[in-house]
Amino acid sequence: MRPEDIELLAAPGAPAMCGDLVLVGVTTPDLHADGYRGGLYRVPLDGGEVREFTRGFRDVAPAISPDGGQVAFLRSAGPEAKAQLHVMPVDGGEARQVTDLPLGVGAPVWAPDSRRIAFIARVPEPGRYGTDGSTAEAPRRITRLDYRLDDVGFLLDRPPHLFVVDTSDPAAEPVRLTEGLAEPADPAWTPEGDHVLVGAKRDWGSADTLNVDLYAVPAEGGAPILVARSAGSTDHPVVTPDGMVVYLGDDFPGTESVARNLGVWAVPLRLDGVPGLPRRLTDPETVDCEGAAGRPLVTATGVLVAVRNRGAVELRRVAIGADGATLSELGLVAGEQGMVKGFAADGDRVVCSLSTWDTPGEVVLVAGDETCRLTDFSAALRDRGVRPLIEIKASAPDGYATHGWLVLPEGEGPHPVILSVHGGPFMYYGWGLFDEAQVYAAAGYAVVLPNPRGSAGYGEQHGRAIIGAMGTVDVDDVLSVLDAALERPDLDAGRVGLMGGSYGGWMTGWLAAHHGERFTAAWSERAVNAWDSFVGGSDIGWWFADAYCGPDPAAQHEMSPLTHADKIRMPFAVVHSEHDWRCPVEQAQRMFVKLRRNGVAAELLLFPGEGHELTRSGSPRHRRQRFDAVLDWWSRHL
Repeated sequence: MRPEDIELLAAPGAPAMCGDLVLVGVTTPDLHADGYRGGLYRVPLDGGEVREFTRGFRDVAPAISPDGGQVAFLRSAGPEAKAQLHVMPVDGGEARQVTDLPLGVGAPVWAPDSRRIAFIARVPEPGRYGTDGSTAEAPRRITRLDYRLDDVGFLLDRPPHLFVVDTSDPAAEPVRLTEGLAEPADPAWTPEGDHVLVGAKRDWGSADTLNVDLYAVPAEGGAPILVARSAGSTDHPVVTPDGMVVYLGDDFPGTESVARNLGVWAVPLRLDGVPGLPRRLTDPETVDCEGAAGRPLVTATGVLVAVRNRGAVELRRVAIGADGATLSELGLVAGEQGMVKGFAADGDRVVCSLSTWDTPGEVVLVAGDETCRLTDFSAALRDRGVRPLIEIKASAPDGYATHGWLVLPEGEGPHPVILSVHGGPFMYYGWGLFDEAQVYAAAGYAVVLPNPRGSAGYGEQHGRAIIGAMGTVDVDDVLSVLDAALERPDLDAGRVGLMGGSYGGWMTGWLAAHHGERFTAAWSERAVNAWDSFVGGSDIGWWFADAYCGPDPAAQHEMSPLTHADKIRMPFAVVHSEHDWRCPVEQAQRMFVKLRRNGVAAELLLFPGEGHELTRSGSPRHRRQRFDAVLDWWSRHL
């Protein structure tokens, strides 16, 4: 895979299913348009030809009406256009635009009557974000800490709200159902269609909080009703036939929300204003759900959820009556040595968008014990050449079992090595295709991908092992996986480069300062380098730094790579996005200036107009230019 091959990364989203009808949105980067194209595809369950269903610039998020007659989806008319809601008949015809809101809309959710659709959309203050045709805006008066978000921007002057629109009336306008700063999300209809469930900030967003509770909003208008006060957060609610609400959530005190496993919870649906008591169906230690794969899906045999497990994202089945069920007690449906990206079901048939080592995703059908792949979206990418993952199992100095992967280039070697550390830190490398590792391997580098303590998917204790202890066991784990890889004769232990982004950038600076003799050069990207300025500069700094390092400024100072930068001697690339609000650009500037003043061969590479997610969802041209810059750096130093 070459840098320009990012155009071959065809990534299917969550499928929609109703009877034999399966639709999926597939998105690909477009270097010429410098945007992301997308279309809906119809996937036959019998293995027949996959056909294009829509032809917009970017069509995503299909939802089939309960009666099977209509499809709702989001369409963007161009690279910069906002996504708007469209509907069309399932048997074809022209799509009809239903919304024209200034900041676009979120994914559609059909009501049981197959007529109304609920969605979330941001509502700008008058005079802001081009709503009056002017580019000059008044100053912002800010009185809260949760006032901005990376890759979104300022929040208080464009809060999200819940809308409902009647698609049976072509002249109907969307009706806004909420007010305030509660940030409702993940709408789900009650079976009668008279209320819409949402997760929203505690006390309807009246103060700074990380807690998200479950509310029911009357579909005809009225005050939201508190259904359940969560133990931490509430994501992706869904109502079961027997009147229970199942949702994904975690459990944490105050703002100590980091490295908490996401579990499955249930609470009775009550609309009388007396909130129910949520019950956790899954074990807090061993079961960690992947919210990005979508909401729980209620079936006759249990609730389907995506669960993170040692680099896999598996589709598992949870019994409604479960009480603290462990991972081993949840039936495995799909995703072993793969990563489920989305799923749907009809009866006993389940379809998943599944990423494995050689594809960003294909649609697979699970029927009983049989699993078959229905699509071949990554055929062109596989033709270009994709390298397999080699699992690494090692041991840290304290005897702790460590885990990761190696991606080898072609040829006998010995190959130069890149140690790449993921961000988060409560994230993970996995069994799915990782475009960065593929590009580096194609250029001749062996890529080592560790999941040290602090990562997700290995139990909550594994994730919380670095609370107040960054730079200790996580470092031991990273180096243990590297050492295990370097035992191979086809790897060159004398040519090892170090790189990572976000927390991985933090780890890059830390290792360069404390274990610099092991590495030839470093590439630190979108890094946290100094916790003191991160606290006030980051969109999450007001709670995140204390949650990981503790509130003591001396401890935060000691856990900052910038504090130890005087020990760095190797060539050091500092890479950042100018509009990164998660790890602000000053984090890069401070490290670059200190290294250059110390005489280090440091370079600063800044990407204009990009945020923290450049490598995953940034401009396709910038993604390619970044790959070119990475390969140029390592060609000079490895």
